[in-house]
Amino acid sequence: MAKLFVSTKPRPIIYTWSAAFLIIVILFATYGSSSGNFSQPDEPKSDEATLFARCTGLNTSLVASIVVSSDQFLEQCSTSATVGTAVQTINAFLTKSGVPKKSLLTTDELVLAGLTTIITLISYYILMGKSHGKKRKMLAKDLKVAHEKVTHLEEKLMLAHAEDLSVSAGSKRKIRIFMDGAFDLMHYGHMNAFRLARSLGTELIVGVNSDKTITQCKGAPLMKDEERLTMVRGCKFVDKVVEGCPYVMSEEYLNHVISEYNVDYVIHGDDPCIVDGKDVYETAKKAGKFQSIPRTEGVSTTDIVGRILLMTKDHHYLGSKDGEVLHVEGGNENKLLCDQSKFLTTSRMLRLFSAGMKSPESEMRIIYIDGAWDMFHCGHVSILKEAKSRGDYLIVGIHNDSVVNQERGCNLPLMNLHERVLSVMGCRYVDDVLIDAPRVVTPEMISSLQIDEVVHGSNGDGDDEINTFNEGERYKAAKDADILTNITVPDNCNLSSILDRIQENQQTFQAKIAKKKKAEKEYYKQKYEKSSDMSVPGQTLALLAST
Repeated sequence: MAKLFVSTKPRPIIYTWSAAFLIIVILFATYGSSSGNFSQPDEPKSDEATLFARCTGLNTSLVASIVVSSDQFLEQCSTSATVGTAVQTINAFLTKSGVPKKSLLTTDELVLAGLTTIITLISYYILMGKSHGKKRKMLAKDLKVAHEKVTHLEEKLMLAHAEDLSVSAGSKRKIRIFMDGAFDLMHYGHMNAFRLARSLGTELIVGVNSDKTITQCKGAPLMKDEERLTMVRGCKFVDKVVEGCPYVMSEEYLNHVISEYNVDYVIHGDDPCIVDGKDVYETAKKAGKFQSIPRTEGVSTTDIVGRILLMTKDHHYLGSKDGEVLHVEGGNENKLLCDQSKFLTTSRMLRLFSAGMKSPESEMRIIYIDGAWDMFHCGHVSILKEAKSRGDYLIVGIHNDSVVNQERGCNLPLMNLHERVLSVMGCRYVDDVLIDAPRVVTPEMISSLQIDEVVHGSNGDGDDEINTFNEGERYKAAKDADILTNITVPDNCNLSSILDRIQENQQTFQAKIAKKKKAEKEYYKQKYEKSSDMSVPGQTLALLAST
C-alpha cells in the first residue's frame, strides 16, 4: 500500500501540494456519492477496513484507485510532446534573459500550474459567477435610474428657461421657434422633436428642405416635396411651414428667416451639422439664438428603411408597381418586422402626445374611422383630414399587431402598436385614439363612444381591399344603423408605393443606411461617454421633456 503513496521519482513541492489538492477535490466528490457507507454505523466492519477507512467511511481500495489514476494522469501530461515543446520554448527564452539553470521550468511544474489555474477559474466561476451577474444587472438598473434622473433635471432646466423667455419677452409677445430639415419618410420621432421645440416657445415654424437642394447635397429624397409638406403641415405641434428651405442654409438665408418670421430661437439636433468645414448654425450661435435638442432614441428613418429592406417584392406583396393594394404572403412563421423596434414607449410619452385632446361636447358630431395606420404617411393624413371634415370630433381606431398580421400576413406590420399610436396622435386632425380597436364595429361600441358616423376609407393600403369577404360582417352594425360611409381620397402615396420606391433603389438605400448607422453609432457612443461623467450641458434639452 505504501507504494501507492510513495513515488520513487523525486517531485517538486508544488507537484505534491497540487496533487493533494486534486485528490481532496475528488475525495469530496466521492465522499458525497458514498455517504451511504457511513450513514449506517451499526453495520459490521470488514476485516480489511483500516483506520483510514473507519474514519472516513471510504473503501481503501477506492482511494488507492483514485490516487493511482490521478498520478497516471499527471504523468501522461508531463511526458506529452506538446508540454515538452512548450517547456523548451519557455526555458530558451528564460535562459536568454539570464535566468539560472536551476530555476528553469520543468514539465511537472508547467502541468501543475496549468491544472491549478483551470481548477481555480472553474471554482471562481461556480462560486462567484452568479454573484457578478447579479451585480451587473443591479448596475444596469442603477444606470437606467440615473438616466431618468438626468432627463428629469433637463426637463426642469428647459421649463425654467422657457419661463425666463416668457417673462423677459412679456406675456403677450409670442416666442417663435424655428427648425428645419428634410423630414423624409417622416415618423413619430420627428413629431416628438416638433413637440419639444414648440414647448420652448409659443409658436413653431418649420422649414422643409426642397427636393432640389436635398438631391444636390445627398441624393434624391424618398418622398416628394408636396408629400413631405403634407406630413409636416399635418403635425399638430407645427404652427407654420416654410416651403423651399435650402438643405444647407447660408448665413444670409438664416438671417432672412430670423428677420422675416421674427424668430427668437433656432433649434437643431445635438449632432453637429458641418458642411464644407463650416457650422451651418454658426450665425445663430453667435447671436445667442441657438438651442440644441437630442434625437428621439430608438427610432430613426434609417431604422425604418432597414426594416423595409428586409422585405422582397415577390415574397411580400401582390399587385402592380402603381401602388395597388398591398397583400403580404408567407404565413405567420416569420418574426414580425415591428418586433425589431428599440423604442421604449412609456405612459408619460403617450400623455405628452395626447396633450390638447379633450372629451367631446354634447353637441359635437362624432366620426369614427379605424385601420392599421402602418408607417404613417401622407395618404393617411389626407384621409384623416377628409374624415374630420365630416364632423366635429374624430376618433381613430388602431388595430393591434396580431390583427394587422392576420390581415396582411408574413412579417407585417412594420411598426408596432405603440409606434403607430404615437404617429396617429401626432396628427392635427385626430381628437382621440382607440388603442387596440376591435376588428368588428359592434352596436355596443357605437353606443359607448356615441358615434354618429363610421367612415371606411379607401386609400390603397390594404385595409379597404384585403379580406373584403368579411367586410360586411366588420361594418354590419354601422350599416344596419345607416351610419356607414365609404370615402376615397385620391392620393398616389400609400404603403405599397413607398415600398416600391425603396425596393427599386435598394442598393442606393443600403449604402445610405450603412453610412447613417455608422454615424448614429458614433453619436450614441459619444453621448453616453459624456453622460457617464454625469455632466448635464446647460444648452442640451431632454427630448422627452414635459411640455
